Amino acid sequence: MAFRSSDPGYSETLLRYAVKAFEFADTYRGAYSDNANIRDGACPFYCDFDGYQDELLWGAAWLRRATQEDTYLNYIQANGKTLGADDNINEFGWDNKHAGLNVLVSKEFLNGNMYSLQSYKASADSFMCTLVPESTSSHIQYTPGGLIYKPGGSNLQHATTIAFLLLVYANYLSQTTTQSASVNCGEVSVGPASLRQQAIRQVDYILGDNPKGMSYMVGYGGYYPQRIHHRGSSIPSIKDHPQFVACKEGSVYFNSSDPNPNVLVGAIVGGPSEDDEYDDDRGDFRKSEPTTYINAPFVGVLVYMAANPSPS
Repeated sequence: MAFRSSDPGYSETLLRYAVKAFEFADTYRGAYSDNANIRDGACPFYCDFDGYQDELLWGAAWLRRATQEDTYLNYIQANGKTLGADDNINEFGWDNKHAGLNVLVSKEFLNGNMYSLQSYKASADSFMCTLVPESTSSHIQYTPGGLIYKPGGSNLQHATTIAFLLLVYANYLSQTTTQSASVNCGEVSVGPASLRQQAIRQVDYILGDNPKGMSYMVGYGGYYPQRIHHRGSSIPSIKDHPQFVACKEGSVYFNSSDPNPNVLVGAIVGGPSEDDEYDDDRGDFRKSEPTTYINAPFVGVLVYMAANPSPS
């Protein structure tokens, strides 16, 4: 879809192979990490912890958006229950697409008034309500400084993905002409402007408006992590160290207390703990490791904010 207007030929090629990939995944269902040939390489860090079912619905939803073919809409309607669409899991990331799926499919309901998809809209609303501290429903944890927090490693993956969904859903609600442009969270009604402000608050925190005054994006601002858990950033460049560095020979750099010699500009690290504390420690990968699944949704958020400097 991104290349449809600028390079339609390339766009058609991508779509054709996306359809083939979906058909293959639907025909040969299963988790990739169940394959004995690749399990040792994927686990324990990147096993398929949450199953493949949500990815099938996620793929069908995107193919519906890209093609507008009823085949994929029918797939979602026919397979939603068996593939766990009703699980209403408030999670969105590299391994779990449920919250993103609900937001994406909600656009069909909001634009087309398709009542068969109303459950996705209800689940998306429920997810948004968990992000509203004033909501009477149980809601997500925030640090004292206002950062979305979930236990486990690389917490900023939750802050960036949720900020992305907040902005997307706010836009969907703003564009609807058939439904109320707000979310009913018990005694609190939340509109698009409020959802956008929630997202902006997460962005501001990540970029330095937090109790430590630290930007968690490397190279941004005057105070950011210096000892990130990243091989290329922590080992000297070939200009400074032309000799070959074998796999295990990087330990001396990993264990060093010196700042990384190569600044990985733009990388977002795992982030602080639940009390807003962050130790600039290369060895604590749960906090100091940058990942693509932290950065990728943040790019979408920043693009929106750059195009809408004063969102309302």
